[in-house]
Amino acid sequence: MEFGYFTLSDNHYENNSRDANRFVADITDEALYADQLGMHSAWIGEHHFNSLGVLSSPELVLSYIAARTKHIRLAPAVNVTPLHHPIRVAEQWATLDLLSGGRVDFASGRGYDSREYAPFKVDFTDNQSIFEEGMEILQKLWSADGRISHHGKHYQFDDVRITPKPIQKPLPVYIGSFSKPSIELAARLGYGLIVAPFAAAMSYGGLKQVADLYNETCAKHGRKPGRLMCSYFLHFYDTPQQEAAQRARQIRYYKECVIPALPGDPKTAPPSYRYFIDMVARLHTVQPENLTDNSVLLGNAQAVTDSLKKVEAAGFSEVILYVNVGLKPHQQVKDEMDRFMREVAPNFQGKHNARRAA
Repeated sequence: MEFGYFTLSDNHYENNSRDANRFVADITDEALYADQLGMHSAWIGEHHFNSLGVLSSPELVLSYIAARTKHIRLAPAVNVTPLHHPIRVAEQWATLDLLSGGRVDFASGRGYDSREYAPFKVDFTDNQSIFEEGMEILQKLWSADGRISHHGKHYQFDDVRITPKPIQKPLPVYIGSFSKPSIELAARLGYGLIVAPFAAAMSYGGLKQVADLYNETCAKHGRKPGRLMCSYFLHFYDTPQQEAAQRARQIRYYKECVIPALPGDPKTAPPSYRYFIDMVARLHTVQPENLTDNSVLLGNAQAVTDSLKKVEAAGFSEVILYVNVGLKPHQQVKDEMDRFMREVAPNFQGKHNARRAA
């Protein structure tokens, strides 16, 4: 199992003295440090208008990281594809794949925050349809040898061939999923899947159930299953005081960043987002003692290892770690990343062991 760095650039906190520019610089530094530590990948979220996060251009940050590294893989987490024309998305990420020497893992999702859609004049209520058509176009543009035309509900164009083309054939693609339609889309198109354990536990019962559904749906469509990945919040602690601080940090993230961003009102949530209603209701009442490894890795190295062994047994081949959450100080984030790679990662087989040795 491999391990990566992950962030959604959460910065929507009350009385927050950390401005967006400072945080983007911290995130960039942490992603570069992840490469030094031997982590497999860096996954940078896309958010707009400080609705939850402040990093709006993952492709630019990852281009900067690509120029300063040789090993770490580069991924959005995720590209909110309905906000962009798929031709432009295909061009940008093919270019990064070329310039990085074939290190892109492209991940796509439709997002969950209507506030990010409104200024772009994109219909949030119909974004499942926009998303699915966009993903089909990306697959065609990256794989086609010649020019293609497309005449769909949301996009129409003729005689298009993107340049440059990705080095990787095929370019690894993942669907970021909270819902059954996204899992089915990943299976139908032959893409990998990346899920949040908290959502998996609430919607399906756990990561093993998600893996089973995905594999069964791949078989239904005659597709070979892709890689399964998940994200996890990570908080080390060794004393009761540290534990209280880490749990409070996570709760603050849920209350101040996540709840305002999710569709939580049954009267206004589009049908394709109704599964968020129960999720938001639970987040409103979550207490520090309720945090479990359904969503968060908490404790010392042994506790974290034990939780991840269950993830490995469920069939997941990579976990991306969300360390800088809830206004955790930048140096503490780097210290916890280092501790993870020294004390936890060696308990798992993966390329990180050879990278660390080198």
